[in-house]
Amino acid sequence: MLTVSMLSTYLYCKRKLYLQKVLKLEEPEREDAVLGTIRHETYDLINKHEQALVTSIQRKVPREILHELYKLHYSEHLRNAIRAHKERLLAVGINPGEVFKQFWTLVLEESITRADNIYNFIETHLVFGEKLWESLMPKIVSEFGVLSEELDLVGKIDQVEHWKDGFVPIEIKTGAAPQDGIWPGHRIQLIAYALLLEEHYKKPVKEGFVVYVNSRQRRHVAINPFMKLELKAMIAEIKQLLASRELPEYTPHKRKCESCGLRQQCHDKAFMEQHIWMLQTAQ
Repeated sequence: MLTVSMLSTYLYCKRKLYLQKVLKLEEPEREDAVLGTIRHETYDLINKHEQALVTSIQRKVPREILHELYKLHYSEHLRNAIRAHKERLLAVGINPGEVFKQFWTLVLEESITRADNIYNFIETHLVFGEKLWESLMPKIVSEFGVLSEELDLVGKIDQVEHWKDGFVPIEIKTGAAPQDGIWPGHRIQLIAYALLLEEHYKKPVKEGFVVYVNSRQRRHVAINPFMKLELKAMIAEIKQLLASRELPEYTPHKRKCESCGLRQQCHDKAFMEQHIWMLQTAQ
C-alpha cells in the first residue's frame, strides 16, 4: 500500500522516491524535518487537550483572562514538543531554547485566535463547560490516520475540521508559500486526503486547506470529481516505477539536488551501479 507522502515525493523527484523505496537508501536527519515534527506535535498537543481546556470554562470571563489561559496552555504544549525532541535538535546543531523563540509568535497567534473564538461563542450562545464543547464548531482532530483499500493508499492527515455537515482536511506546511495557490506536491496530498475522508465517512468532501505556517497563509483547494481520476493515474504510475529495475533519470531541476540529503549517493555512478546490480541479482 502506498503512502500519501510518496505522492508528493514522486512529483518532487521520481529518482529520490526510487532511491528511498526500492534501493532503501535513508536520507540523513535534516534540520527542517526536526523543526517540522515539532510544529506538527505542538498543534497535535493543542488539539488533543482542547476539550479539557474548553470544558474547564464554567462562567463568563473577560477576554483578556481567556487570552492568558490559552497562552499558558499553548506555551506548555510547545515546550513539551521541544523537550520530546531535544536530542534530535542537538544532533542537527539547533539550540532547543532558540526553537521556542522561533515558534512562539505563531503559537501565540493561534492561542489568541482560539481564545477569541471561544469568547465570541460564549457571548452569542451563553453556554459553558461540557455544553460549550458540544456546541462549538468546528472541532479539530489532529494526526488522523485513514486508509483506502480501493485506492491502495494510506495517510495521516495533519488536521481534520469536523463540522455538522461535513469534514475539511487541513495540511500544515513549513517553508515558503508559492506566490499563488499551493505547491504541486501539497495539492496532490490534499486531494488524496479529501478522497480518503470521503471513503471513510461516506460523505463528499468539497474543500481543503494548506496552511503555510511560516508566512501565515491559509490556501484553499476546491475538490472536484475529476481529481479521483488524476489520483488513480498517479498511483498507477508510482507502482510501475517501484516495480521497475531501471533507475529513473535525474530531475531537471538542479536546485532540488542541492538541497537533497541523498545527493552524494545519487550522483555517485559506481555506487548506483552496484546497488542496481544487487537489486537485479536478488530477483
